Amino acid sequence: ETSSLISTDHDDSIYGKNMALYEDEMDSTPMVSSLLNKLANYTNITQGALEHEEAESEDGIQRVTVNGPQMGTFIGVFLPCMQNILGVILFLRLTWIVGTAGIMEALAIVFMCCSCTMLTAISMSAIATNGVVPAGGSYYMISRALGPEFGGAVGLCVYLGTTFAGSMYILGTMEIFLTYIMPNAAVFEAKSREPTGMQNNMRIYGTFCLVIMTLVVFVGVKYVNKMALVFLSCVMLSIMAIYAGVIQSAIKPPNSQHRVCLLGNRTLQNSRFDKCEKTELINNVTTPTQLWKLFCTGGIENATCDEYFTHNNLTEIQAVRGLLSGLYKSHLTSNYPERASDKSDESHYVLHDVTTFFTLLVGIYFPSVTGIMAGSNRSGDLRDPQRSIPTGTIMAIATTSIIYLSCVVLFGACIEGVVLRDKYGKSVNGTLAVATLAWPSSWVIVIGSFFSCCGAGLQSLTGAPRILQAIARDGIMPFLQVFGHSKSNGEPTWALLLTAAICEIGILIGSLDHVAPILSMFFLMCYLFVNLACAVQTLLRTPNWRPRFKFYHWSLSFLGMSLSLSLMFVSSWYYAFVVILFSGCIYKYIEYRGAEKEWGDGIRGLSLNAAQYALIKLEEAPPHTKNWRPQLLVLLKLDSDLGVKHPCLLSFTSQLKAGKGLTIVCSVLEGTYMARENIKAAMAKEKTKGFCHVVVSSNQRDGFSHLIQSAGLGGMKHNSVLMAWPANWKQAESSLSWKNFIETIRETTAAHQALLVAKNIDKFPTNQDRLDEGTIDVWWIVHDGGLLMLLPFLLRQHKVWRRCKMRIFTVAQMDDNSIQMKKDLQMFLYHLRLDAKVEVVEMVRYNFYLNTKSHATLNDKATPTSDRVHMTWTKEKLISERNRHREAHMTVRDIFNMKPDQTNVRRMHTAVKLNEVVVKKSKGAKLVLLNMPGPPKNKGGDENYMEFLEVLTEGLERVLLVRGSSREVITIYS
Repeated sequence: ETSSLISTDHDDSIYGKNMALYEDEMDSTPMVSSLLNKLANYTNITQGALEHEEAESEDGIQRVTVNGPQMGTFIGVFLPCMQNILGVILFLRLTWIVGTAGIMEALAIVFMCCSCTMLTAISMSAIATNGVVPAGGSYYMISRALGPEFGGAVGLCVYLGTTFAGSMYILGTMEIFLTYIMPNAAVFEAKSREPTGMQNNMRIYGTFCLVIMTLVVFVGVKYVNKMALVFLSCVMLSIMAIYAGVIQSAIKPPNSQHRVCLLGNRTLQNSRFDKCEKTELINNVTTPTQLWKLFCTGGIENATCDEYFTHNNLTEIQAVRGLLSGLYKSHLTSNYPERASDKSDESHYVLHDVTTFFTLLVGIYFPSVTGIMAGSNRSGDLRDPQRSIPTGTIMAIATTSIIYLSCVVLFGACIEGVVLRDKYGKSVNGTLAVATLAWPSSWVIVIGSFFSCCGAGLQSLTGAPRILQAIARDGIMPFLQVFGHSKSNGEPTWALLLTAAICEIGILIGSLDHVAPILSMFFLMCYLFVNLACAVQTLLRTPNWRPRFKFYHWSLSFLGMSLSLSLMFVSSWYYAFVVILFSGCIYKYIEYRGAEKEWGDGIRGLSLNAAQYALIKLEEAPPHTKNWRPQLLVLLKLDSDLGVKHPCLLSFTSQLKAGKGLTIVCSVLEGTYMARENIKAAMAKEKTKGFCHVVVSSNQRDGFSHLIQSAGLGGMKHNSVLMAWPANWKQAESSLSWKNFIETIRETTAAHQALLVAKNIDKFPTNQDRLDEGTIDVWWIVHDGGLLMLLPFLLRQHKVWRRCKMRIFTVAQMDDNSIQMKKDLQMFLYHLRLDAKVEVVEMVRYNFYLNTKSHATLNDKATPTSDRVHMTWTKEKLISERNRHREAHMTVRDIFNMKPDQTNVRRMHTAVKLNEVVVKKSKGAKLVLLNMPGPPKNKGGDENYMEFLEVLTEGLERVLLVRGSSREVITIYS
């Protein structure tokens, strides 16, 4: 006669997968295979973007289908940055800066600005490699690193800077159009002494251009993207034409097409005459020229001429002298005008329209290097943002910096100073100064710069509304919620309208030179906070700060922060104060009224580290008499209903403290006192930094319970409990030790705290030990919030475990694709920046039966694993059952036929099989980390639970059982 202790109609979904030990917690701690399935379908496209299709499968896993190319570094980052950095300032103002500041100071300006953007790009690269780069552009990347308060303030600075950049590009477009392409199209006459005429023309045509560009963006971004390559081609052709002209000037004498006429030391506007002569011979008759008629009235015999014209001679020089002419020697130093020109008949001369100085030129030039975020704005379309953003951005900055520095030297060495200082090209017949150097024609530069400014303006009007929409959708500023809406194709309509309105404000200013410092301030403020956040997080070792970018160092971020702050006040100190005040107001508004957001940002971790450091410093020595203040511990008495007996005591406390200092309110019901000096001495011996806290309690169980519930202060509250395994729990005279252990597990679970149980703790290394090369093995069976991944990383930061390598094992079931699981897990570790070897262990499906033909069969003919299963049905339990049922006249045969609980047998079977695999793979590991299954809900199975854990960890030298909290402690964003 035979019978099975286990019914064959078991739950195949759990029993067949050999994970019965963890079956009670599958809802809160899913299997790793299901987690990796979600990771395989993860996308960093922002949820809610209607340009991308969303689909939800039957199992509830959201899958996002990305419509659009997955771009690489060159197309996705390098070229967009190049297009935004090389633009209006290069073509319209760089020659003027060189002519005014001289080659040396111009090089200093370019070097400072390029260094600032390069250092900021390095910090941005650290942010980009500190986890997955979310789609949504630079705002998402920065805000998730800085937190909602700083992120919102910086986000608005980026938005306003991009918007005013659109104004600057449109004004540059109109300046090229009205000055160099169609000067006759001006509505108002632009007099030299009255710049309002030119400004009014810029306002009218700029507004018209803004309306057209807004309509293009409103119709669809796809048209802007299609034209982007054309605009970029124009930029590259224009730059190539400049270098070609420089080479030509060095090979053969410069072309005499562009010549400058000087009257004494004054430059004349040669658009008003055809010859640089006072008189000319026509049929042997001296005849006055057009130039003579500009300064004289009447005939030659009785002419009345301007005094300066009469006493000075005319000189005609070439606008371009050539690379080898040695002209650079006269352009090394600056030539700043002390004030705007004021001459009696200024309409004939080329005049300085503004008083120029070094700091003004810095503010005007800086916008030319603010396009470094163009690549990060396309993060959702990049194949690998963590690699493309750092590589492409830094390459683009290096390339454009070389172009700008070389152009400063080449302009100063090839073009005459009077032409360089002529901002609007009036000395060379209305030709753009840089165009005089171009080959084969100056129109290559004029047309190229025109389309370049148009393209940059469209890009700004496209990007700025999306930044505002992203801020609004985050919900951190309630008054911006209306701008989070979009039309059916995903275009942010309301945000576009607001962007156009703000852009119109910049256009109404009517001067490129006045708009440039405004956007410089906003971008410099953004750079300041990016560098500051990276530097501080590195210095204070914020927990979630682990950038993969190997060239990053905190000193670079600190230098970038200092340079950004310096450039803010150098460019315009009053604009700097306004932007700082604006950012501070936005920060306080988000802190006070904004929606609560927790993005796992570094600022939160920084606050925790700063608080911990400050509290530890307070523990080192008693406060000085000067600093002593009452930090109150208020002891309240409770009535029979556990209500506060004296509420006025709390009122007096608030009056006395006024919300400042430390106040701890508590109530004691019962207990006795014990000293804590031994614990403090042990902490000092082991060099453990922390706070010693002894709870007064009548028994150990209650004391642990009180500590778990109340230890900590505000935000400085523990979230994990570390304890030792109760050694010799089987031989203990009382069952109190293992019962207290299980109750501690239950309380930490109820408190949503993590639990770490160290088994064989006496074999763990001390702080004086140095482990040789070995492994830390992680057996990731169920998803516990990521704590199993985080613990080995933290251990390896210490010198004891530094030489150990990390290995991660996970379990694949019958219907799991182990090859795909390994790939998904490797990608998950790549996102976490963890260096570990991955192995997937396959657990085959099986049925487990026990032959119960006789008692001898159970003891003598057991399989190699059946002896462990009997730990749930031992000889002592058999005798206990026999005594309990003796009064019912049960026979021995009836007792042998009794069936233990099927769930317990399956759980023991899981422990046995897992232990075999773990011992086989990790026998020689320096430390083994295992998921700790939860205790049974019914306290009657507590002893069985201890048997399960004992079998699971048997044969291993050092074991750390880990039971995670309900909170994610490490994610692909951390």
